[in-house]
Amino acid sequence: MASLVSEATSGSDPTLVIAALLHDAVEDQEVPVEMIAREFGKQVADIVMEVTDDKTLPKDERKRKQIETAPKKSREAKLIKLADKTSNLQTIASSPAADWSVRRRLEYIEWAKNVVAGLRGDIALA
Repeated sequence: MASLVSEATSGSDPTLVIAALLHDAVEDQEVPVEMIAREFGKQVADIVMEVTDDKTLPKDERKRKQIETAPKKSREAKLIKLADKTSNLQTIASSPAADWSVRRRLEYIEWAKNVVAGLRGDIALA
């Protein structure tokens, strides 16, 4: 996924690529944001937190919030969200998880389309 960000920006923004590499670190691996800030800088940590879902919320609410907040994201967060959704959709198309039914895949695609619709604008590439 970070390779998509790097390619889209012609590698011109290392901070953005690092944030893309770490985009799920807090959410999925429980890496403290303070550690990210200490090791990679406040700007990287801020971007990572902007794309991090609040796992204390129910899944449906997290998904709804991604749609609602997409238009308000920074350019950097929009690029990471777009690359993340693109990567996820590529995986669903080429090698979906065995336990994902066609219905679940179609629901994900529809939801991802709604998130991406909110990411439009303000993400001019290098």
